[in-house]
Parts: sequence; structure tokens; C-alpha cells
Amino acid sequence: MGALDGKRVLLVIGGGIAAYKSLDLIRRLRERGASVRCVLTKGAQEFVTPLAAAALAGQRAHTDLFDRADEADIGHIKLARDADAVVVAPATANTLARMAGGHAPDLASTVLLATTLPILIAPAMNVRMWLHPATQRNLALLRGDGVAVVGPNVGRMAEAETGPGRMAEPDEIADAVEAVLAGSQEAGPPSLAGRHLLVTSGPTHEPIDPVRYLANRSSGKQGHAIAAAAAAAGARVTLVSGPVTLPDPPGVTVLRIETAREMLAAVEAALPADIAVFAAAVADWRPESLGDQKIKKGPDGPPPLRLTENPDILATIARRSDGRPPLVVGFAAETTDVIAHARAKIARKGCDLIVANDVSAETGVMGGDRNSVHLIGRDGTLETWPTMGKDEVARRLVARLAELGPSP
Repeated sequence: MGALDGKRVLLVIGGGIAAYKSLDLIRRLRERGASVRCVLTKGAQEFVTPLAAAALAGQRAHTDLFDRADEADIGHIKLARDADAVVVAPATANTLARMAGGHAPDLASTVLLATTLPILIAPAMNVRMWLHPATQRNLALLRGDGVAVVGPNVGRMAEAETGPGRMAEPDEIADAVEAVLAGSQEAGPPSLAGRHLLVTSGPTHEPIDPVRYLANRSSGKQGHAIAAAAAAAGARVTLVSGPVTLPDPPGVTVLRIETAREMLAAVEAALPADIAVFAAAVADWRPESLGDQKIKKGPDGPPPLRLTENPDILATIARRSDGRPPLVVGFAAETTDVIAHARAKIARKGCDLIVANDVSAETGVMGGDRNSVHLIGRDGTLETWPTMGKDEVARRLVARLAELGPSP
């Protein structure tokens, strides 16, 4: 028996490119034992057909408020009642606005206005539409009305932009349906609204002379993804970024730096913060002296390069006597004995949580798009996550931070 065995789900498919995922969602729900009936908006039919939805659901899909056969016995009211839950996926910005305002110009919005069933929405839209104050106001109204929300995820959009706005994956939505039917109001990740999140990201560049510098292979992808996911969860986010080639995450205040000392100064200037996540790969050392001219090759071979230690940003902030963020999270990028080194680091630095990962060459983590991490608490507790995209790592981490961090 599936987890949703015997449950009836009314799926409202909105008019966005993510509608193609809704066809897979039908399959996922039915695999878990649910029966699925579909309502397609006019916009949805530009992306998927009622025939495709009906074939996967195993019963007729509905599209028209004024369908003569259905409305002879007030079909939209039957649809609004004859289920255990209503799922809107994708829930476009227009759909959220209609729901929040109580507008009912078509079958989908009429059913949503007429139903008293639990409603789950899976928002999907352009990142700028998602972050627009009007959309966030509508979302807050719907949450206040008891509507459950799953996603959106952070990632690349159809129009080649990156940020929050991707519809949650079908299995995530199916999990959320189970949570809603089990009585949970928070199907999606907990909110970070009202909290200030400080994130560091990328490498630092430590100059040797006006031309050369010491650096590392960090791309900043994980730190930037964390900042974007935190913004999508409602946080006010300050991102202190070393030199990267990534676009700024939307809705985030970005402070650009070059060196470790500049990063520490920017972090201290950005305090106070409720949560600080130190994902940057800060250079441990810098040249003791900086040449004011390019160092030239000479007959005596390479010049000596004397190094001195950079400030320890994580330890400096974690051990502050005043103004310390209530939740301080470090990263441990290791090539051997990952968990052992991370446990030693959390004790040495004084932070509350370490996100440890293997960055040896064969993993492809440095500069890549996927990551496999371990979460280690100060008390030694360990969570090991499977390999996944860095955007998904960020989304999951932000959900954990919302659980562990201080209340707004």
C-alpha cells in the first residue's frame, strides 16, 4: 500500500513552463496510491494538453467553467468538495494573486474559492516575479489563510536566470501532500522572515605583487546558493563575496572583497546578524610583503616568498564576547578524514555547526555543481546527506537553519 493509498487529490495545473513537471507529479501521486483529478487553466493548456493529463490520471481532465455537461449539476462545486486535498502546481504569480484576492474568473480559481479542503501550492515563476513585494504580500495572505506551501527551489530558470522560483520537484510535492494530509501546515521549509543572515562565499585573493596573487579553486557556487535560498525563505541577506564570476543572487545585499582582511572587515561591518554562515574558502596565508612592482625573473632563480597567517574569520566571529550571532556555521573543506577534521575544527573554532565536505580532486566539488556534505553539531551529532546539486544542499541547509536559529 502506498503512503497516499485511497486519498483523492485534485491537481490544479497553472500556466507556466513548469507545467510539464505536473505530468510527472500525477505519476508520483498515483504511485503512492492516490487518485488524481486534474483541472487545467487556459495558460496551462499552452504547455500541456488535457489529453496528456487525463491519460496519466486515468480520468477526464477539466478545463472550462461553463462546460454544459459538468455545470448541469454544478460541477465546480463537486470538484471543490470531492477530494481530500487540492494541489496547485505550478502556482503562478497570477494564480497566487487571484487566490489572495478571491477572484474567480475561470474554473481553477472558482474551485479554489469554493473549496474548504486543505490546499497546497507549489509556486513557480521568474525570480524577479517571486521576489516582487506584491507576490510576497499575496503569499503572506495565503499562508495566513492556512494554505500550505512547498518550494520554490533555487536554480536556473527557463529564461537563463538563476535564483529562487523553480517549482519544487514532483517527489518533494508528493512528500508535501503527505504532510498536509497528516495535518502539517508547513509543507515547505520553515520561514526565515524577520531574520538577518550573513553569508561569506568564494575565494580570497592575496596579492604577491600588482600582477600575481595566491588563491584557491573555490567558485562560490555553494555560498551564493545559500544566500539565494535564504532570501527565498524570507531572510534579509548580506553576502560577503570574494572574487567570483557568478551573478549576484537576487534580493541579496552583496559586499565584494578581495583579501581575507577585507572579508573580516566587511563581516564585522555587517553585524549584527541572527545567523552567520561562513562558506568562503578563505586563504590561510598571505605574502608577508607586497611588491609595489611586478617581480621579474632573474639569474638567481625564483625569489623567496615568505608567508604570514591571515585572520581566522570564523573563529574571530564565533568567539566574540559581544555581538556574536546566535547561530554561527562554518564549512570544513577537507581532502582526507573529513569528519574527524571537521569535529576537531568545530571545537577549535567555537562555532555551533560545521558543514563538512570532501573536496579532493576526484569529487569535482571545487568549481562543480554537486556536493555531498555532513552536518556536525557542537555536541558531536552527525547528519550525512546524499550527493545532490549545490542548490538543493543550500535549500536543505536553509531549512535546518530556520529550525535551529533564533526566532525573529
